[in-house]
Amino acid sequence: DVTFGYDPAQPVLRNLSLKVNSGETVALIGRSGAGKSTISAMLPRFFDPDQGQVLLDGVPLPDYKLAHLRRQIAMVSQKVVLFNDTVRHNIAYGEMRDADDAHVEQAARNAYAWDFIQGLEHGLDTEVGQDGAQLSGGQRQRIAIARAMLKNAAILLLDEATSSLDTASEIQVQNALSRLMQGRTTLVIAHRLSTIKHANTICVIDEGRVVERGNHAEL
Repeated sequence: DVTFGYDPAQPVLRNLSLKVNSGETVALIGRSGAGKSTISAMLPRFFDPDQGQVLLDGVPLPDYKLAHLRRQIAMVSQKVVLFNDTVRHNIAYGEMRDADDAHVEQAARNAYAWDFIQGLEHGLDTEVGQDGAQLSGGQRQRIAIARAMLKNAAILLLDEATSSLDTASEIQVQNALSRLMQGRTTLVIAHRLSTIKHANTICVIDEGRVVERGNHAEL
C-alpha cells in the first residue's frame, strides 16, 4: 500500500502493493514515467514511502541497518558508472576491493566478460578511461554484471539493463544476466520482451499502480 511522490502533491506511486517471493523473477513493464524505476529505488532505500511500507522477509526496511540492507542488493542499470581506473578496480571496488584475482576472474567469466578482458592490452590492469570511454556499451554492461556476480547479493535489480545495446551485444549481455539471475530474487524493469519472457510474474505498471499481472503467455 505504498504511496510516494518526489513532490508529495503529485504521487508517482499510488497505493501500490506488490509481492515478490524468494527466488522469483518479477518484471515491471509500462510506459515511461509509470513509476517502474521508482519502485526499484525504494528497495535500497534511495527513497522512503510517503505512506505504506516496504518489507523484506516481513521486516520493514527502516528496521535494517542501511549498510546491511544494501549489502543484500545488487543493481545493474542502463547507465553504468565506471571509474577512471583499471578493469580490476572497476569490478572489485567498495566493500569488494580486497577480492583476490581468482574471484575477480571468476566473476568476469560468469559475466561473459573474460574473453574481451583478456584481449585488452593489459588485461585486468587495463585503464578503462573516464567513464569507461575505452569500452563499448556491451563491454561496460558486462563489467557491471561482473560487479554484481562478485557481490553475490541475494536480491538483484535490473533496470533497463539491455535497452541501449545493439542486437549482438544484447545477446551476450542477456546470456550473462540469465546466469546472474539464477538462484536470486530479481526485479526486472524492461521494455524489450526478450528480457522478461521467462519472468515468473510480469506486472504492468500504469500511473503508479499495478493494472495487470500474469506470466508472459497470460498477458
